[in-house]
Amino acid sequence: MAPRNDQFDFDFIVIGSGFGGSVSAHRLVEKGYRVAVMEMGRRWTPDDLPRTSWSIHRWFWRPKLGLRGFFDMRLFRHVTILHGCAVGGGSITYASTLLPPPDKVWESGNWTGLADWKAEMPRHYETAVRMLGVTENKILGPADRLLKKAAEAAGSGHTFYHTHVGIFQPEDGEPSCKTFPDPFFGGEGPPRTTCTACGGCIMGCRYGAKNTLDQNYLYLAEKHGAQVFPETKVVNVKPLAGSDDGSSGYEVQTVRSTAWIRRHPQRVTTRGVVFSASSLGTMELLFHLKENGSLPAISRQLGKHVRTNSESLIGARIPGCSEDLSQGIAIGSGFYLDEHTHIEAVRYPNGSDTMGLLTTFLTDRRPGSHRTLLWLKNALSSLLHHPFHTLRLFWPWGWAREAVILLCMQALDGQIQMRWQRPWFWPFRKFLVSRGQKIPTYISQANEFARTFAQVAGGTALSMLPEILFDIPGTAHCIGGCVIADSPIRGVVDSRHRVFGYKNMYICDGSVVSANLGVNPSLTITALTERAMSFIPPAKESAWSDAADAATSAHRAA
Repeated sequence: MAPRNDQFDFDFIVIGSGFGGSVSAHRLVEKGYRVAVMEMGRRWTPDDLPRTSWSIHRWFWRPKLGLRGFFDMRLFRHVTILHGCAVGGGSITYASTLLPPPDKVWESGNWTGLADWKAEMPRHYETAVRMLGVTENKILGPADRLLKKAAEAAGSGHTFYHTHVGIFQPEDGEPSCKTFPDPFFGGEGPPRTTCTACGGCIMGCRYGAKNTLDQNYLYLAEKHGAQVFPETKVVNVKPLAGSDDGSSGYEVQTVRSTAWIRRHPQRVTTRGVVFSASSLGTMELLFHLKENGSLPAISRQLGKHVRTNSESLIGARIPGCSEDLSQGIAIGSGFYLDEHTHIEAVRYPNGSDTMGLLTTFLTDRRPGSHRTLLWLKNALSSLLHHPFHTLRLFWPWGWAREAVILLCMQALDGQIQMRWQRPWFWPFRKFLVSRGQKIPTYISQANEFARTFAQVAGGTALSMLPEILFDIPGTAHCIGGCVIADSPIRGVVDSRHRVFGYKNMYICDGSVVSANLGVNPSLTITALTERAMSFIPPAKESAWSDAADAATSAHRAA
């Protein structure tokens, strides 16, 4: 990061390289800006991705423990949040499912009425679909066929669908694992290889079939001049001397994220900043910057309106199954159990069995001690009467080949808050902690469907152990916390993603989403960022005075 002769090292610094950061970098470079992308995670290639989830040091991200993978799991009182950390963000480890939400999401939440969303968003979704190579899944594996049979048995077979995914699939009759010159960007992109249906999307695609961001948006951004700094953690962002609102530019301080001792602190300057560190990462960084006085005018709504798609994970295992249930695309199909409840079949590649350690008997009843006691009673009874079957059911090896996880998502609204506090067990520094009403971990109709699925498949229905023992749901779809609103009294950014109280500062990631989507949010984050970037003028025309619409003087005084 050597200083330049210009007044600023960069025109824009983008913090994070996920669906918001990669889109921002690409579109800003197109407009003629000098862009740097600061990414905390590592850069991965098909050759160095882990083959199974047992390679903990190359799968999990916990650099202080020497784990330098791309998958992170954050435990909170109200939810366990799963997310990615890599060059390319969550696209490295997500299931590649890219679905638009129902139109009703634009009619709820703090963004309602701030734009003609229903008229504006379709063209941005179309751009996102083209850039991410979204297509209807043509590869149905054994788990998808079982899901269809179970949906029919539940009376919802007519709603069964093939997911839309960012996967380069072979044409009908063509062999898999065949490499082609760039099929998406007229030769501007990298060569691609057709999908092998290995089920390994969540563990990172080792064949080049998955349309991760380092194959499209970020690839093109780097090709045209953006500089990506992997393993680089941003620890401070503050306005340069001469203005409190950032109109004179910003200083960004970084350290090496994977270093224990020699962290190589760096200082760079920029005219504008785009926060794209994921909902969780952006909240965490902004709380820190607000508290240390670097960005004191950040709205007090920071950390509010956090949503999780109201998810529950259930499933079934079929010990000795004649078919390999790991074959296919990670999430290749789904259906609607009712107007609010959406279920998808999820798989891990053969050999990636660690998630089996978190599954247990399906258990009903409302969350709490009664549900835990019922689970314990059932477990002891099963061990007593069917010891071999019970031990076989929860023997982790072979789990990915024999099990299907059913991801249940609801479009019903539910919120928690994130706060910046010192927890009782560690008073030496502040952390993100969750507050608010518990997100339901028991969805009765989902449990009933899990039994139907298990009966159709000839197996045993499963629940997730943390949901039973601790009443804590898991989600890979954390959104909100810096939501779009009409003023800093109700949110953190305006409808163009401009941060209230500062100039040339934006947030482009899942934290701005103001309503529960009910589907994987990646496509919506991409489309929203496309829209936000469309308002930024070309570099030659920029007056560097872009600020949120709402007046902020009263807020700053408060």
